[in-house]
Amino acid sequence: MKRSILAFIVLGTILTGCSAVQSIIRSTFPYTATLVVPATAKVNVEQSATSQASSFDQIFTGQGSNTESIKDVRVASVKLDASSPSGQSFGVFKSVKIYLSRGDSNKEILIATRNDISTTVGSSIMLDADTTVLLDEYIKSSTVRIRMEYTLRNAISSDITLKASVGFNVAPNTAK
Repeated sequence: MKRSILAFIVLGTILTGCSAVQSIIRSTFPYTATLVVPATAKVNVEQSATSQASSFDQIFTGQGSNTESIKDVRVASVKLDASSPSGQSFGVFKSVKIYLSRGDSNKEILIATRNDISTTVGSSIMLDADTTVLLDEYIKSSTVRIRMEYTLRNAISSDITLKASVGFNVAPNTAK
């Protein structure tokens, strides 16, 4: 019994140190950010909301702790969920754009869009992600920010809280 527990611990330690496994872990857990659209937001005017993003990897090991183990970071998916008020529909939005930036720079890059949002869409929406852009310099920075540009179709009576989830595909950096 002790031997199998020890073998399991050794195997787990070896696997978690492997860059391939680290890249799988990193791409499995998306970066998330909470964005707030204020009740005072104007209709038919492009506006924005910004928030710092965090990841599962960052929470447990610190941002940038193992970023040298990955390369070729690309967006896999971008999802927005309305978390407040309850039952909030994305039908109040005409369009949404998501930008990614480094916290230490004003340089940002457009990673996903959704135009002509249906008025009957629910409280969750997948955006059209740009999967062609390499994002290594953004993800490997000390701070990652997500900015949402949006245009409202209808006036809103209370703040809308959104959760942005950005999933990434990465490759292991075997040359490190």
